[in-house]
Amino acid sequence: MSWTDKISATRNELRGLNKTIPDTARAFGGLSKSVKEGGVLDHKTKEFVALGMAIVSRCEPCISLHCEALVKAGATKDEIADVLGMAIQMGGGPAMMYAGKALACFEELSAG
Repeated sequence: MSWTDKISATRNELRGLNKTIPDTARAFGGLSKSVKEGGVLDHKTKEFVALGMAIVSRCEPCISLHCEALVKAGATKDEIADVLGMAIQMGGGPAMMYAGKALACFEELSAG
């Protein structure tokens, strides 16, 4: 399954979840909007942080969504590589395995 297909499947699952627990979904959406729009870090930097956390947390759907956001934000492969290195340093062997997934996802989504 391609990363684009995985993102689509994740979005479909989230739509079902949002319908099932709309109040929780709205509250989480409000939190997400608040942290993305507030503070001193720009959006791309915050997405780099989120990608690193997704790798260390071993959350493949999170990796795909944050890679997609970083492609849209104009991230370069070199910038992604720095994030992958930090995630591996912080998360050890398991993070290295998920960093490989993040790189494959970023490369696929960057290729269009």
